[in-house]
Amino acid sequence: MTERPDDDFPHIVKDALSTFDGLGIAPKILEFLDKIKFDTPTPIQHKAIPAGIAGQDIIGIARTGTGKTLAFAIPMVQHLVHKTESTGLVLVPTRELAVQVEEEVQKLCHLFKIRSAVLIGGAPMGKQLQQLEKKPRIIIATPGRLIDHVEQKTVSLKEVRILVLDEADRMLDMGFLPQIQTILRHVPKDRQTMLFSATMPQEIVRIASLHMKLPVQVEIAPPGATAERVTQELFIVTEENKKNLLVKLLDQYRGSVLVFSRTRIGAQKITRVLLDHGYEVAEIHSDRSLVQRQEALEGFKRGKYRVLIATDIASRGIDVTGIEAVINYDLPEEADNYVHRIGRTGRAGHTGHAISFATPDQRQEVAQIEKLTKIPIPVSNHTEVPTLQFPKGVKAFRSRTFGSLRRRR
Repeated sequence: MTERPDDDFPHIVKDALSTFDGLGIAPKILEFLDKIKFDTPTPIQHKAIPAGIAGQDIIGIARTGTGKTLAFAIPMVQHLVHKTESTGLVLVPTRELAVQVEEEVQKLCHLFKIRSAVLIGGAPMGKQLQQLEKKPRIIIATPGRLIDHVEQKTVSLKEVRILVLDEADRMLDMGFLPQIQTILRHVPKDRQTMLFSATMPQEIVRIASLHMKLPVQVEIAPPGATAERVTQELFIVTEENKKNLLVKLLDQYRGSVLVFSRTRIGAQKITRVLLDHGYEVAEIHSDRSLVQRQEALEGFKRGKYRVLIATDIASRGIDVTGIEAVINYDLPEEADNYVHRIGRTGRAGHTGHAISFATPDQRQEVAQIEKLTKIPIPVSNHTEVPTLQFPKGVKAFRSRTFGSLRRRR
């Protein structure tokens, strides 16, 4: 069974999205949602929560920032309240996302005095062992660290009755398929499985066919769909001019800005340049310790840092409302990551802007992104950064190459 994308809903169904009533949610949770003024479910929540509460396996296809955490957390907590011997397991690709998910889950766990634990690499094992000694009912974990605990017999997965694979496509991209397969062998077959992903690669189809029972497929936006409230802009610029352009743009955009670099070394260089120009900036990538990454993310949320420099491997879990602009200093290696990146702005009903830098030899990378998103990225005429000098031939390249490229498709 496949649900149709939200854009295809008739008007009467769209009106039904305005309330959590009628989704099967327990009164105590509804009361909590009212208390925190969260009274309108997102489309993924409206579709997935009833199926999750009914105990069905779910494949949820939705981009980042669409409220997927509550879509699985509400059914999970509601089931565990009544199944006192059962536990829930949430697998995520990164440490940052694990912490983000735990923050959301804890709000519901607190209502019913349910304990949770976070098992992630880079964090002290001692603290995790202390959490496990308290018999948590929900475990949020990255695959590698969870397997460490399973092998050391500090955690058992025999009582897992609800399994969530969050950001499943990203876990596969990061090479976690062998660990996921190992974990699937340790959890009981008699369980509910909820899988959430922004895209639907063949490996996810294979996992679903082998390890899920007649899953309901809920697709909110087709793969490649970009956030509706995000405007996009492309600058064609030589590599040596990128730093100057970035500084000019940061003078123009006065709010929080997230800058993506393709490599950790590149992120470090960008950070040094911006520090030299007096910006409050932090970096988040694989060379930073967990403590450093958490401090950078929290500082960005609180406004201590106006600019955050990140690589793709560290970006899942940057769930910050109110980011004014995302700047792709480097285009991503994979076109899919473009969608994930720009989805960090324009969240929770806010508007956002996504800016990408492309060098004159990257017309193919831009074409791949536009083919995926089915939207041409407007090329800037540079009028908003008039003091920046661009090399001769850039404008000719922009109109000749990018214009003809779009006409051919």
